[in-house]
Amino acid sequence: MSKRGKGLWMVIVAATMWGLSGTAAQWVFQQKHVGTEWLVCVRMMISGLCLLAFASFRGVPLFHIWRERSSWVLLILFSLVGMLGVQYTYFLSIAYGNAAAATLLQYLAPIYIVLYFFIRDRKRPSVPVWSALILAICGTFLLLTNGKLRELNISFLSFFWGMVSGLLLAFYTICSAKLLKKWDSLIIVGWAMVIGGVTIIPAVDSLFAPFVTLDFQTMIVISFIVICGTLLAFLLFIESIRYLSPTESSILSSVEPLSAIVASMLFLQVSFGFYQTIGSILIIATVLVLGKRKIVPPS
Repeated sequence: MSKRGKGLWMVIVAATMWGLSGTAAQWVFQQKHVGTEWLVCVRMMISGLCLLAFASFRGVPLFHIWRERSSWVLLILFSLVGMLGVQYTYFLSIAYGNAAAATLLQYLAPIYIVLYFFIRDRKRPSVPVWSALILAICGTFLLLTNGKLRELNISFLSFFWGMVSGLLLAFYTICSAKLLKKWDSLIIVGWAMVIGGVTIIPAVDSLFAPFVTLDFQTMIVISFIVICGTLLAFLLFIESIRYLSPTESSILSSVEPLSAIVASMLFLQVSFGFYQTIGSILIIATVLVLGKRKIVPPS
C-alpha cells in the first residue's frame, strides 16, 4: 500500500472510532450519568500515559521535545487549545443544545482550514478541494438533520461553543502538522493528552470515586472510549497528516458522523431516514474524490 493510501485509511479508521466512541459516550452520559469533565479527564490521562509508555518501550526519547523552547511552547499550545479545547467545547455544545447541531458546527473546520491556507499562501484551492468540501458539509448536514432545519434550533451558548469547537479543530489539525515535521506522533499525542488531562482535573469533583460505583458493562464501554475512541483515534488521525494535507485529513474526518449514525441505529435503536441515506452517499463520495489523487500537498 502506498503512503498516501495508508494515510487515507488512517484518517477513515480514526474518524470511525470517534463516531463509535461518541455513541458510546452518549450512552454513558444518558444512562449512567457519568460527568463530562470526569470522562474527558480520564480518557485523556489514561490514553496519554499509555502512549508515552509505548513510546518509551520503542526507544523514543520522551523529554527531548522539552529541550527546545519553540517545540515545547507549540506543544503546550496544541495540548490546551487543540487537544483539550476541541473535546471540551464539543461536549459543552452538546450540553447546551444537541449532538446533531454540535457535530455539524464542529465539521465546519475544513472551511476554516481552506481559508487559512488560502490567506497564507494567496493561492485559490483547487476544484477537487472545493468539491470535496461541499460534499462533506452537505453530507454531514443531511446525515445529522435528515433534511429538517427545525432540528437545529439551539441556544446561543450551544451555537457559540459549537463554532469554537470547529475553530479549535482547525487549529488542532494545522498545529499537529507543524509538530509532526520534527517529532514522533506518539510523543505529540501522549504529552498533549497528559497535559490536557491534568489541566482539567480542577473541574472534576472526584477523580477516583466514580470507578468504585461503575458496573462491569459501563467499565467496558468506557474502556472502549479510552482505548479505541481516544488513544487509537487521535494517534491515527495525527499520523495520517504525515501522508495527507491537513485539509484532506479534516475533510475525510466527516466519516465520523456517518459511523455515529450507524452505531446509533445498531445499538440505540435510532431510525435512519431518506435524506440521511443521501448524506451517507455524499460522504462516501467525498472519500472517493479525495482518494482518487493527491490534490493538496502536506503543509
